[in-house]
Amino acid sequence: MAEVIAEEGESFESLLRRFNKRVQQEGILSEVRRREHYEKPSIKRKKKEAVKRRKSSRSSQS
Repeated sequence: MAEVIAEEGESFESLLRRFNKRVQQEGILSEVRRREHYEKPSIKRKKKEAVKRRKSSRSSQS
């Protein structure tokens, strides 16, 4: 779980910004969205293969 500690005299806005950044870096929201609905194993495989294709095509372009 993402956790940030308030520093002396730090505004709530900057604390919230740091928290949002930490949540984004740890990939918490994307994980929640991924687990939100059941996904059949065949669909999981298709998505995984699509990610592999995207990554390989991206690396060959560079």
